[in-house]
Amino acid sequence: MPIDATLRASLFDGMVIPAHPLALDADRRLDERRQRALTRYYCDAGAGGVAVGVHTTQFAIRDPRVGLFEPVLRLALETMLEWERQNGKRLVKIAGVCGETAQAVREAAFAGEAGYDVGLLSLAALREATVAELIRHCRRVAEIIPLCGFYLQPAVGGRSLDYRFWREFFEIENVAAVKVAPFNRYRTLDVARALADSGRHYEVALYTGNDDNIVADLLTEFRIGGGGGGHVSIHFAGGLLGHWAVWTKRAVELLAEIKAARAGGKALAALARSAEVTDANAALFDAQHDFAGCIAGLHEILRRQGLLAGRWCLDPREDLSPGQMEEIDRVYDCYPQLNDDDFVAQNLDRWMRA
Repeated sequence: MPIDATLRASLFDGMVIPAHPLALDADRRLDERRQRALTRYYCDAGAGGVAVGVHTTQFAIRDPRVGLFEPVLRLALETMLEWERQNGKRLVKIAGVCGETAQAVREAAFAGEAGYDVGLLSLAALREATVAELIRHCRRVAEIIPLCGFYLQPAVGGRSLDYRFWREFFEIENVAAVKVAPFNRYRTLDVARALADSGRHYEVALYTGNDDNIVADLLTEFRIGGGGGGHVSIHFAGGLLGHWAVWTKRAVELLAEIKAARAGGKALAALARSAEVTDANAALFDAQHDFAGCIAGLHEILRRQGLLAGRWCLDPREDLSPGQMEEIDRVYDCYPQLNDDDFVAQNLDRWMRA
């Protein structure tokens, strides 16, 4: 399934793409009403698309004993299609795809047949594979669905993916974007340089997943030197982030502000926002404890807003880390401009309809 030209252009223009959480009830069963409400929230907040079946949705949905991968993807898709019909706008629908090749092919086939536009391809399961083996894997999945590559930080299960890998990855025609999330400036530069050298920087979009550097990524111009003294200019188009699964309305406003600053040559003035967002992210994603409470931290915000009934994760042991609640309280008090509580309160009843 080749990528649609309009979709590619939309990704390249840049958008907010939240990574969709999983709404559970107190018995840790899918809460369909709140799951739909979350999707409606993201759409009404101005997100350009939604990513489902990714880390923030909890990888355990793929466990046969849980059996939620296909139901959760179908539910999100139905809700997005309903919103599209009502609003006359198109959303980018991204499905997480992971596992070794046989599993990744199955997940990509289901996502494509269901109606998803792009597969966000995690390579975490292929930790020992060579570059050649990784590229064969990516090419096989790209035959089924357009790809968004994913550079996941090693601290949470990813692997090092060097310049050589990314240079070959960008040769795959059906690549639409890359989520860059190694939490490392050197590795981020590897991706930018490989894209510049591939000559595909006008058609493959980079999306930040670097939660420690969201604003800086979006403001930075990566000037990659070329032959003859010239250079190629690379920018992150937008973000595909678990962090943007909360306070999404403010994220949409922030991206618009950053785009205006870049266009007006005022990027330096916008950098003041960078430390605020990074500090808030450290609390929500539990950076102090190596991200152990990252999903529960997002759930806590959504619980406070009424979008979720509780912080429950599929794993009963997964919850906030010691001191994380106090950190969330602190950033709420320090940066009230980052939350969108008023927007949620005004619309929650409507989103929660059956």
